[in-house]
Amino acid sequence: MKRIWLILVLGFTVLAQNPRGRALGIPFDGTPGPKNGITDVEGIAVGHTTLIRDEGKLVPGQGPVRTGVTAILPRPKGNWDFVMAATFNQNGNGDMTGINWIEESGFLEGPILLTGTHSVGAVRDAAIHWQIARGREFVFTYPVVAETFDSLNDANGQHVKPEHAWAALDAANSGPVVEGAVGGGTGMICNGFKGGIGTASRVLTVAGKQYTLGVLVQCNYGGDLQVLGVPVGREITDMRACTTLPQTRPWLASRIRPCTAAQASRHDTAEEASELGRGSIVVIVATDAPLLPHQLKRIARRVGMGLGKLGSWAGNGSGDLFLALSTANTGAGQANGIAKLEMIPNNVMDPMFRATIEATEEAVVNAMLAAPAVMTGADGIRIFGLPGARLVEVLKKYGRMR
Repeated sequence: MKRIWLILVLGFTVLAQNPRGRALGIPFDGTPGPKNGITDVEGIAVGHTTLIRDEGKLVPGQGPVRTGVTAILPRPKGNWDFVMAATFNQNGNGDMTGINWIEESGFLEGPILLTGTHSVGAVRDAAIHWQIARGREFVFTYPVVAETFDSLNDANGQHVKPEHAWAALDAANSGPVVEGAVGGGTGMICNGFKGGIGTASRVLTVAGKQYTLGVLVQCNYGGDLQVLGVPVGREITDMRACTTLPQTRPWLASRIRPCTAAQASRHDTAEEASELGRGSIVVIVATDAPLLPHQLKRIARRVGMGLGKLGSWAGNGSGDLFLALSTANTGAGQANGIAKLEMIPNNVMDPMFRATIEATEEAVVNAMLAAPAVMTGADGIRIFGLPGARLVEVLKKYGRMR
């Protein structure tokens, strides 16, 4: 096994990123915020710890490692005020801890962390100790940690440690979000291409006031990729997942082809994307609009419509887990006293529904565009990033761009 080490702790953009969708001229609907990301919502911060180590044959417990942690703070550091929240599972083959109390109480009481499936426990425990060390006082707390399965990674090796979660939380920053194969999204595959972390935002006017809504995704799901209604996955068929080594995991051995055969074949890309994208998608929606928990549940349900536009069918093996939160109504979670709340009327929420769908679609595309040209993971599995120039060509072919 070839030994390499890369540990990155990122709170804001310090690495050169591939052009995002709008930089390529893709005409997504809606008006984005200045950063076109979830951190356009005031008070939201995002940080990553990225772990990349070793190449070659999978040796359980040793590597190769392609994983990490992404942390999302709903309030500025040191502000432990609760935010109203709600969750929705489009398909439940996945895990998001702490959601029973969100469902019961209507509040999110701390940070959100995203990681690989088998690292949820370590990250959850780390979140408790990080909050104590940073001054939060509580009798009990239920950290929210969500996962998708990083098949490029030695997942059973559980390489994410408490210090990695702490580092992501400490690095969280309100600047532009680093996207692609970073943090919890490091080892992920999305629609048959390299997946990972992506984000987008919308600025909208509701009931005469301007609000911001932002979306962050950790995309690792399978689908028949479409962008603006164009069948991109069926047009770009020469960059499919392949392997340079024999597979040690039987469940993958029958689903992935040698690289020479994969590149020479125009096989059913939709079927392959579904098989390789069993690891799910987590979507976090944040807004500064005053929404109550039942309204945030309505927002969370609309995420699935954005994924549907991208060609997802929420397959049996996919955990499609969504959480929506509002940073408005500060102080509503205080222990004593009567809380005075504001809310947007239900009958004027349509712009927020549409913004959620639009931002979800764009966030997934941004995640795929930000990925490296190629990443090779455990057992030589080679995944290609979605090339921006090729995507533009396909969109022009179908008349979506000039």
